[in-house]
Parts: sequence; structure tokens; C-alpha cells
Amino acid sequence: MFNRVILIGRLTRDPELRYTTNGIAVTTFTLAVNRNFKNAQGERETDFIPCVVFRQLAELCANYLSKGKLAALEGRLQIRSYEAQDGQRKYVTEVVGDDVRFLSPKDSSSNAPSSSEPSDFGSFAHEVSLDDDIPF
Repeated sequence: MFNRVILIGRLTRDPELRYTTNGIAVTTFTLAVNRNFKNAQGERETDFIPCVVFRQLAELCANYLSKGKLAALEGRLQIRSYEAQDGQRKYVTEVVGDDVRFLSPKDSSSNAPSSSEPSDFGSFAHEVSLDDDIPF
């Protein structure tokens, strides 16, 4: 079996960096990813996907990503559970990233999409259209 996820989207808010009790960096963020089809009203729907990265990649994401920036994330889907304070079992679905590409230009000071398409997506996608509607 193979559990691999590849996402390209925009951050919905600034990443949150924290450290575990063992000193391991953990950064969480949410990617807004457009669906490939439009709904009955002719609008493109968006999925908001929670993502988490660890160690040096977590620190890089916290330093170089911010709300509205375009990023590509490759990782695995993880579903974990925990017991809440009220005794209820809670489930969390997230993508644990092991590779992140920063697709917004370095000098991009605004959250608006760039008119120029990044020249290299690495091994992430063969066909990507950045002309799709952006949920911001």
C-alpha cells in the first residue's frame, strides 16, 4: 500500500511554530486547495487542509511562509485520535509533510497571486494551472 499526498494551495493564515517537550520543531498551517470542478452555481469550491511539518522543515516553513503564499506540500495522510477533557474520543485528519516548495516569489510583499508562474515545481506536478480562482 502507498499513502502519498501532493497539494498545491495558499496558506489561510500564518504558520504556527512550536516545540515539543523534546525540543523538536513543529509547524502547523492550513492550505486552501481549489477543486478541479465547479458546483451547481458555477463556483469553484475549496478544501481547507490542515498540514503539519517537523524539525528543520518546520522552522523553514515558519520563517518563509505566510498567509496567502502559494506552496506545494508532499507528504502522507494521517488520522490520529485523542481523548478530550470531556472524555470524548476526538479524531484529527491532517497531512504530515516531508517536502515543501515555496512557490510565491521571494520579494512578494502582498498576498495577491503573482502574474508570473513559478518556473519550477520540482517533481510535484506535471500539469498545474495557477490561473484558477484563488479563495482569497
